[in-house]
This record gives sequence, structure tokens and C-alpha cells, in this order.
Amino acid sequence: MLTKTVTHDQSAKVKSVLEAGTDPTSGKFFYRIQSSDFRQFEDGLRKDHTIGEFERVIETRDEKAIYSFTYTDESKIISPIISTANGVILDMKNDGNSWVLTVWMPDRTNLATLWDYAEQNGIDIGLLRVNEYASLGSTDAGLTDSQREALLVALDTGYFEDPRNATLSEVATNLDISQPAASGLLRRGIKRLIISSLMDDSEKPD
Repeated sequence: MLTKTVTHDQSAKVKSVLEAGTDPTSGKFFYRIQSSDFRQFEDGLRKDHTIGEFERVIETRDEKAIYSFTYTDESKIISPIISTANGVILDMKNDGNSWVLTVWMPDRTNLATLWDYAEQNGIDIGLLRVNEYASLGSTDAGLTDSQREALLVALDTGYFEDPRNATLSEVATNLDISQPAASGLLRRGIKRLIISSLMDDSEKPD
């Protein structure tokens, strides 16, 4: 889904809002969109056979917006297959030619379900990298993807400089989240880094 739209608007970047709390029966899916021309992006949506209804829910600064979509019957959705295999999607973005997913699986053998579905539905699928994770949703040093992104944005904007070159509000704006949410991600992320880097296994909390 949506790949035809992103091909139509080469400036567009599409990323799933995985944390969006929605009614599971509504059939609506939310995505963060970055585009230099939302009219061209929406023109692509109207020509995309995988997309039914769409709505620009929120438009923010820096050519970013959040859209809600419903899929047509022609859309091939892989997320239910991942759930069936007891997996969880940690990150999902479209690079203009394909979807790039970061997926947690309890065991590598669970990937077979994904490959079978792709083969049966004519989906070209490839495995880029396999990492060993200690727990669900963890990344380097035990960080979640959201915590890692928040820390990197804060570092890039100069939030950790002395004196600071960016405020917490500016970090939150770059992340498209509220200031309290940004503060929480940074605090929890820093805590996980301290636990991972400075504490022995015997000292680490459960």
C-alpha cells in the first residue's frame, strides 16, 4: 500500500504512526507524511488502487502532516501476518520503492510465515539484517526506537550542549510530539543508557 503514491510524489516520506491508539474496527491507519507538495501527494493517493478514503488529520511545520487512510481490497497488508506469527512491527517506513520494516520475532523460524505469505501474493521480500534483542521493542542499549530517535534528535539540535542550543520545546516540535512526551522519552532513554553502560548485570534492575 501507498508505494504508488510515494512514487508519484518523489519528495514524500511515509512512516507509520505505530503508537496511534485507534478503534481496531474502524479500518483507519495513521501515517506521518513529509512532502514538499501535499497537493501532488494527494493526487497520488487518488490514483493509488490500494487507498480508499484519506484525510489530512494534522499539518505541522517543516512540510509534515499526519494522514489517516483506509485500504481497498486490492491492498496487500503484511502486518496481520506478522501478528499471526507472534511478531511485532517496531518501525515501518516507505523509501519510495518499497516498505522497510523493523520486526521483532520470538524466533527466527517465525519468519517462514512471512515468506510464505509474500510468495503466495507476489510480494518481493528481502532480509536486510538480523539482530539479537534481549527484550521486546529494544534496540541498542535496550532503548526503544522512540527513545533512540528522541535522543538522536536532541543531540542533533544541540539540546545537550552547554549552553543549550535548543529547548525541550524545539526537540518536541522536531519529533512531532508534545513537550511532556519528549521529556519522558529523553528521561527514560537516558536511564536505559546509564543502566546498560554503567551497571554490572548484578546491579541492573529487573
